[in-house]
Amino acid sequence: MDYKCPDGLKYTSTHEWIRIENSVATVGITDYAQHQLGDIVFVELPEVGMVFERGSNAAEIESVKAVGDLIMPLSGEIIGINQKVVDNPEFANSSPFTEGWMIKIEYSHVNELDELLSADKYKQIIQNEEN
Repeated sequence: MDYKCPDGLKYTSTHEWIRIENSVATVGITDYAQHQLGDIVFVELPEVGMVFERGSNAAEIESVKAVGDLIMPLSGEIIGINQKVVDNPEFANSSPFTEGWMIKIEYSHVNELDELLSADKYKQIIQNEEN
């Protein structure tokens, strides 16, 4: 299957996408992740002001067939959440890269950006998981 992986975003091997704007990272789940989860029925996001280390669970995403986590791609403070996706979890399925974004992070370690994946590298991970 051909999943959307927009260029200009960064990705993680745990299926999050990241849009970097200055010191702020907007984060959501990828097209592949929403497809694997199926119909998303509940999203629980962290509170603004919470601080997480990279790799920790920041949010819970429940679908009709599984429960998944949004993993922090970068260490930092939550400075925004998408209330729209809490109220309408289906946006995570129908529009994962725009209306379905989940959190905004003010990241604290610039060097962590180097460990994020390009769209091409992320596509290779998807292909490996599907084979």
